[in-house]
Amino acid sequence: MAGSSSDVKLKQGPREVTRGRPRVKTGADVLVDTNFAALAGRRVGLVTNQTGLVNGEHLVDLMHREEDVTLAAILGPEHGFRGTVEAGFAVKGGIDPATGVRVFSLYGKTRKPTQAMLRNIDVLVFDIQDIGARFYTYISTMGLAMQAAAKAGIPFLVLDRPNPLGGNTVSGHILEPRYNSFVGQYPIPILHGMSVGELAQMIKGEKWLPGLDQLDLQVIEVQGWQRKMRWPETGLAWVATSPNIPTFISSLVYPGVGIVGETQLVNEGRGTPEPFTLIGAPWLNAQRLTKRLNALGLPGVKFEATRYTPRSIPKVAAKPLFVGRSINGVRIRVTNPAQVQPLELGIHMLALLIVEARSRGVKKLFAKPVWFHHIAGTKRLYRMLVKGASGRAIVRSWRSEVALFERQRAPYLLYQ
Repeated sequence: MAGSSSDVKLKQGPREVTRGRPRVKTGADVLVDTNFAALAGRRVGLVTNQTGLVNGEHLVDLMHREEDVTLAAILGPEHGFRGTVEAGFAVKGGIDPATGVRVFSLYGKTRKPTQAMLRNIDVLVFDIQDIGARFYTYISTMGLAMQAAAKAGIPFLVLDRPNPLGGNTVSGHILEPRYNSFVGQYPIPILHGMSVGELAQMIKGEKWLPGLDQLDLQVIEVQGWQRKMRWPETGLAWVATSPNIPTFISSLVYPGVGIVGETQLVNEGRGTPEPFTLIGAPWLNAQRLTKRLNALGLPGVKFEATRYTPRSIPKVAAKPLFVGRSINGVRIRVTNPAQVQPLELGIHMLALLIVEARSRGVKKLFAKPVWFHHIAGTKRLYRMLVKGASGRAIVRSWRSEVALFERQRAPYLLYQ
């Protein structure tokens, strides 16, 4: 963790708390500091979840108490408004018991706000902490909400929050149009290195979604954030962004290790207290894989052979792969969060897992290749892996398109 020795990190359930004054103020912090001036006299629809906190209190509660603002509707993304629904499971709407405000689900029968949901709303506000990975669905929800706001003729206001991985971490193949889906809606790399406010501006400016030409898009910027900062340097408390991202470290390794889990024959720590910092399978020679991974000298991480047993965890991982079985595993130890290359980590693991699977006679490591292609955004990754390409060769394959994307995104960046 960055900071002085007096900045002691405490763990309190799903939150990571850093003692000391935060260096960074989120867009929601700025909104509250200005007494909700940007929303004065308006009826508000708020797209948010459990991460929408200001100094430990939810923005919903603060907004509900503000006399000059009417919170008319809450709209919740995947995992729900309270963030307690397992990945991929439909979310129900209802009434928020704390405020009496209607809650609409954006991960059930519809994933885009309907015009009925936006009836009598003057402005649609987005306040969700993202983690900077293309296939993490909150940015897809944001784009669809932008379209709905444009159709309703109301402004769309983004309360910006930092990208936990920093603004300089850009890697992965650009999404190809044929693999467009809810886990990949824009032609961006897997790690785009943008805040949601920056990304919203790029979605509109590059016309990636239809119907946004006349959208009144506004962003309340983060104060004090620099692109070089990863989450520990912000001083902000970490709130679990979804059930399997309980800590910043899990968000840091998720982009790469999450892809490893898409092989369908490797558990990626689901069903344990350490999601995405473990990988394992009954057929794995953990000692050999650990030795090969450590020999790569990947920055900011070390690897340890272990054994673990995935368990059913209600609302987190009800049916994890290899549930109830003791399996051979590799633990990722993050030694320096600032140095970790999240996606490259997973690619190197995948390349060596292919070698390991073949040596153990394991066939069909990719049980659902089509789904893997959608997560990768291309078929090229799969083809390189099955042909035995090294992790370094795969990483080199996307450098030119990443360079093009970095030039394309430059006009939309809000932070230095």
